[in-house]
Amino acid sequence: MLAVFEKGVANPPEELSLPAAGRPSLRARKEIAEIFQSWRRDSTLYGLSNGNFMALSHEGEFPLHPRSIVVKDDIFCIFTGSLNNTCELRRHYGLSRQVTEAMLVIEAYKVLRDRAPYPPDQVVKELEGKFAFILFDANAANLFLARDRDGFMQFHWGMAGDRSLVCSDDPKIIMEACGNCYAPFPPGCLFMNQNGLISFDHPLHKVRASVREDNEGKICSVIFQVDLYKRLHSIPRTGSAANWAGATVVEGE
Repeated sequence: MLAVFEKGVANPPEELSLPAAGRPSLRARKEIAEIFQSWRRDSTLYGLSNGNFMALSHEGEFPLHPRSIVVKDDIFCIFTGSLNNTCELRRHYGLSRQVTEAMLVIEAYKVLRDRAPYPPDQVVKELEGKFAFILFDANAANLFLARDRDGFMQFHWGMAGDRSLVCSDDPKIIMEACGNCYAPFPPGCLFMNQNGLISFDHPLHKVRASVREDNEGKICSVIFQVDLYKRLHSIPRTGSAANWAGATVVEGE
């Protein structure tokens, strides 16, 4: 799977661009789409506004952890992997037996979008299994990414030459698109373009980017990890918002 979104939509962490210092320009969105389609002849590409796109290929997928895409109400969701508690989640959201994992993620996102304040970490925390997904709400321009706790499913994100965000479960594709300006998407985390990167098991702890340097002292890679020693303070709320565990947070002193 592959998704590429311009910086104005995705608002990716600036740390993803750190290894690019002093290096030639990387691929642009159109080039990345052409490369993916040439490498994955069975791929289907979903063009979005302003040159953004999502693409899906079934090449090399595992039968027990397939890839799928669902488009509903202008919400696009690519899901790879499987959930262990699908039946329970269908009952929780009042859905039929025919609802797939990708459909379920869309319905869970709608609850998050329409019943605010509602904690995004609680939505993903309910998902049990091995998974990664990319969801884009075209009407609201909301991007939603997540990866399972154990990081079983491959999932990477990086920054292209035009500073677009690139997401893929194929390390070869993302290396071709982003050079070394990419990192594994941190396990047990979610990203929303409005909220940033959050650990859904430790939502009150900051997810930090750590840089790694080569022998010459140049930044060669970036990795994102939950800082369990730095706790964030939630903003005090009243009324129903007081029960919102995933409140907007600011870094503690």
